[in-house]
Amino acid sequence: MKWERMGRAIVPAITTATMLLSGCTTYVSTQVTAFSNWSGSDATRTYAFARTKEQQNSIEQATYEQLVANELDAYAFRQVPSAGAHYLVGLAYDIRSDTVTVSQPVFYGNPWPSPFWRPIGPWGPYGPFPPDYVTQSYPVFTHTLGIRITDRSTGKEVYNVTARNTDEESSLVRAMPYLVRSALADFPLANGTVRTVRVRYDKRGAGLTNEVPVRQPATAPTGASGASAAPQ
Repeated sequence: MKWERMGRAIVPAITTATMLLSGCTTYVSTQVTAFSNWSGSDATRTYAFARTKEQQNSIEQATYEQLVANELDAYAFRQVPSAGAHYLVGLAYDIRSDTVTVSQPVFYGNPWPSPFWRPIGPWGPYGPFPPDYVTQSYPVFTHTLGIRITDRSTGKEVYNVTARNTDEESSLVRAMPYLVRSALADFPLANGTVRTVRVRYDKRGAGLTNEVPVRQPATAPTGASGASAAPQ
């Protein structure tokens, strides 16, 4: 029926518009698990990053190390050459994909044609109408960061924290600032701490972004050809 078809088109549009106009503050929630044997008696906290064989000469690794270094600065840590460091800081990170299927009821209102049609809930003025169910599948991604701090002279582990969150973000580099900030919040946590940390969402990636302005080409001199090279 014509009115029913209109209802099916209008209700999702109204729902989408409401979501876009709500202006709600969004947070990234991260689960943090920490194991600690931290003495807290350091006169100076010097450290160096320890890399696995696969992490050597990695630009990605260096990028994440800088994020961790920025957070450690807030807790009086100072990065020094490895030979003079009290602690070694190792990083492990991963991203995995999955699919979530969600089935939700949708109420379209009065199923009979009428100039008074309007979206209503399940208990509208014309009695209850059974809902239709819409099933959709969404890709989700789990991002994980592990930070392990060991005593350089003894090799003893003194702090091990893991941060993990799951959302629709398919890029680990975009998720990493939230993982780092959550993992090192309130350092050092007590041994066996499990908690959820919420960080306000920043479209710039909480300090890390790959969105840069495009440099405009220089004005071509008079008489120069306006042709551009085609993609190869």
